Amino acid sequence: MKFLDEAKVYIRSGDGGNGCVAFRREKFIEFGGPSGGNGGRGGNVIIEVADGLNTLIDYRYQQHFKAQKGENGMGSDRHGANGKNIVLKVPVGTQIFDEDRETLIHDFTKVGEKFVLAEGGNGGFGNAHFKSSTNRAPRNANPGQPGEERWIWLRLKLIADAGLVGLPNAGKSTFLSKVSAAKPKIADYPFTTLHPQLGVVNADGREFVLADIPGLIEGAHEGAGLGDRFLGHVERCRVLLHLVDATSEHAGKAYKTVRKELDAYGGQLTDKIEIVALNKIDAVEPDELKKQKDRLKRAAKKTPLLLSGVTGQGVKEALRALADVIGESPVSAKAKSAAEAEPWSA
Repeated sequence: MKFLDEAKVYIRSGDGGNGCVAFRREKFIEFGGPSGGNGGRGGNVIIEVADGLNTLIDYRYQQHFKAQKGENGMGSDRHGANGKNIVLKVPVGTQIFDEDRETLIHDFTKVGEKFVLAEGGNGGFGNAHFKSSTNRAPRNANPGQPGEERWIWLRLKLIADAGLVGLPNAGKSTFLSKVSAAKPKIADYPFTTLHPQLGVVNADGREFVLADIPGLIEGAHEGAGLGDRFLGHVERCRVLLHLVDATSEHAGKAYKTVRKELDAYGGQLTDKIEIVALNKIDAVEPDELKKQKDRLKRAAKKTPLLLSGVTGQGVKEALRALADVIGESPVSAKAKSAAEAEPWSA
C-alpha cells in the first residue's frame, strides 16, 4: 500500500427537497384543503476515524464526495425522504484543514470519533404547513435550502510515542528493524526511507510505538532533499531519539544541522525531550569514537548514548531511556492494542 499523508478533497452536503403545493380532491369530500408535504432534509458529510487505516491513499483516486439530496414533498401530506449521509473514513491522527491549509477545522485522535463536516440543507415546507384559520387554502411552498460545499485538506500525523530523527544514513531504519517487527528498506545510500515507518517496540515488557522519519539535510525547511514535510509525524511524539552517525565527518555539526531544521520547522519540536545517541560505533576505531563522542557532547550539551544497530550494542539502554520518558502507559491506542496482539508494522 502506498503511503499518502496529505490529500485535497471536495465535499458537498445534500440540498433539501422542495415543499409541495397540492390540494386534497376526492369524491364526496368537500373542502379537502391543502395537502402538500414537506421536502426531505439533505444528507450530511461525516468524517469518521476507522481502525486499521494508516494512509490517505483512498483519496488519491477519488476527490469529490457528495451527499444525497432530500426528496421533494408530495401530495396527500407525504413528506419527502431525507437524503443519505456520506461517511469518509480516515486513519487516526488525521487533521482537517480549510482550503487555505492553515485553518484547523478538526483533529482526530481516537478510533471511532466522528465529526459532521457539512450539514445537509433543510427541506422546504409544503402548503399544508401554512394553513391557518385565516388562510385556509395557501398556494405557496418553500424551496429546499442548498447544502454546503467546500474544498478541504486532509493531513495525516501518525500517532507514535517516540520518533527517530537524524541525517540520511544515520541508521534509523536499521535501528527500527532491530527493535520491532517493521521491515523498512535498508541500503547504503541516502534517502532510502521515502515515507515514515512505524514499529511496535517492547522494552522490558512495556510497549510503545516508534516512528522512523525520512532523513533531514541542511535546507530541508526550504525544500532541499525530501524537505521537512514528514516532520509533522513526530509532532505528537513525547520523546525524540536523535541518531548521529559515528562515521560522519563531524558528529557535532551533523547534530546541529538536524536541530537547525527542527527549529526552522516549528511545531514545538525543539521543546520535546530529546535523547541523543551516537550510532554505528562498531564501524569506527576507539580513538575516533572518543573524538566523535566529545564533539557530540559539546554540541548537544549532554552525554550521548553509544549504540550500534547492527550488533545490538547499547540498543536496550536506548529503548529503556525512551520507555522511561514515555511512562508506563503508552500514548497511542495502537501500542495498547499491540500489547495484546502480535507486533505490526506499517
